[in-house]
Amino acid sequence: MSRIGRMPIAIPAGVTVEVAENNLVTVKGPKGTLQKTLPQEMEIKVEGSEVLVTRPNDLKKMKSLHGLTRTLVNNMVVGVTDGYEKKLEINGVGYRAEKKGNVLTLHLGYSHPVEMTDPEGIESVLDGNNISVKGIDKEKVGQFAAEIRDKRRPEPYKGKGIKYADETIRRKVGKTGKK
Repeated sequence: MSRIGRMPIAIPAGVTVEVAENNLVTVKGPKGTLQKTLPQEMEIKVEGSEVLVTRPNDLKKMKSLHGLTRTLVNNMVVGVTDGYEKKLEINGVGYRAEKKGNVLTLHLGYSHPVEMTDPEGIESVLDGNNISVKGIDKEKVGQFAAEIRDKRRPEPYKGKGIKYADETIRRKVGKTGKK
């Protein structure tokens, strides 16, 4: 039995979870509303202040969907209560970021500045050379943070580029001269 799939999801005060037909789950909370269609094979029940996910049989596919479905519902509940945040750091001489309205402008050593518009429901905040990507949808926050990082990934020699705050860059030793 899936250890994660078996665990009930506690619904905090001020959050409502509704399951419609075709497993369309709607979670409303203080930070907003999230909707997601989850795998139809799984049975999602709201009982009191808990959400339970059960699977029909023990096939390998059902086992894997069980834990996934439970985690997706849990991420929605956490998103509408606390929200999600990813922190990015910009390292490198002359690398910097600017924010005007909902447009993030990155100067990353290219011949042109790179402009990125915040997706709907996602907000990027600048703090010096650090960028915080915030929102209620974990998937969208992670995706936008990954897109920002992709504009200039950290390189292994000097560590220049955009990296996650909790990421460690494996450094390489550079060239050595001839003897």
